[in-house]
Amino acid sequence: MTTKSFGGIRAEPKFTQSPFWVSEISSSDLQGSYLVTGNNRSYGDVALVSGAKVISTLSLNRMIDWNPQTGVLVCEPGVLLSDIQTTFVRQGWMLPVTPGTSLVTVGGAVANDVHGKDHHFSGTFGEHVLSLELLRSNGETLTCSKTSNAELFRATIGGLGLTGFITKIAIQLRSVKGPYFDAEVIPYGSLAEFFELSEETETQNWQASVSWFDCSTSKAGRGSFTRGNPSDTPFKSEKAGSGLSIPITPPFSLVNRLSLNVFNTAYYQLQKMAAGKSEVHYRDFYYPLDGIANWNRIYGPKGFYQYQSVVPMTHAEEATSEMLNVIRRSGQGSFLAVLKTFADRAPAGLLSFARHGVTLALDFPNRGASTEKLFQSLDQIVAEAGGTLNPSKDARMSREMFQKGFPGIAEFSKYRDPNCVSDFSKRVID
Repeated sequence: MTTKSFGGIRAEPKFTQSPFWVSEISSSDLQGSYLVTGNNRSYGDVALVSGAKVISTLSLNRMIDWNPQTGVLVCEPGVLLSDIQTTFVRQGWMLPVTPGTSLVTVGGAVANDVHGKDHHFSGTFGEHVLSLELLRSNGETLTCSKTSNAELFRATIGGLGLTGFITKIAIQLRSVKGPYFDAEVIPYGSLAEFFELSEETETQNWQASVSWFDCSTSKAGRGSFTRGNPSDTPFKSEKAGSGLSIPITPPFSLVNRLSLNVFNTAYYQLQKMAAGKSEVHYRDFYYPLDGIANWNRIYGPKGFYQYQSVVPMTHAEEATSEMLNVIRRSGQGSFLAVLKTFADRAPAGLLSFARHGVTLALDFPNRGASTEKLFQSLDQIVAEAGGTLNPSKDARMSREMFQKGFPGIAEFSKYRDPNCVSDFSKRVID
């Protein structure tokens, strides 16, 4: 059976096992090569494996224990972040860190040490994991935390699912008054203005921020900066979904030079109209694309690549500007271009992606050789600036680039479960 990532990358596992209870999994199930997966929202091949067993956690989706006084949640790995947000925001609690989609599992969030719009304020997801239980292929079930099996704990956070089967996770939620954000939208005209706004936002202690920017038109570099703080407004009523969906996969990508120019121009004008302060629901603030089901279908049957880089702050503006120029010259602009900064915080995991600098996330239709040629040019800029790429978004990074960008790989290898494997690991680690 063929499995597919959200970006359209395919794999052929031997078979898929879908346990309903953790107790159904024994050490015998973990003999031979295997990979534990979640909701397959990774864009690349980090959650894919060919020629090995896949163990799906989607039926392991129970919330086991909840303390309403402390905000500590214990759950199984297949619980979706959307379930946590919807369940506990009514009680005055939310996830302290969440990525740009709520449709990922807790296990996946741990394995990729995901980040979000509030890195400068709350760090990564792994910083709020209190403990986890890990089933290894040798039959051991280990409780891991900062004080118990601490080295394995740090290897598992951001460990790309390669240290064993995470069977239980304890997470610290944060207290909130309600589900709303006091948000501010600020259009800007250049990358220099973006960096000024980012510095101001961190100095003023805004909790969350992100920026969309134009990377395809003649005015590339302009954009819209959004920042926000939790509102004091209490819960009113549940927000209804948009009901929007892309019903079919078109025979070709709808993202091309013409549509990119039209979209970027129109979106910038819409953001100018929306400029200023407003109160918004957390779903609109954190997860705008979750409101459009199957949006990845617009890229056609060949799918798309997301290219997410991070470069150190010392080279951030120069490298970002150079990448923008290369993208424009290629004629392969991104439909979704997201720019944000990471604070100077110690990484939670040995292979955590987030580090002090600026991160740029770009979506490109898969056009084969021309897209790879563009990526090689971007790789060179990123590498020369001392940066790297995000494994959870990647499908083609070189072994050399990964090994250089993640020097913790040597230490990580000591804690890897020898039976865990993925197409990503086979490509850049094994």
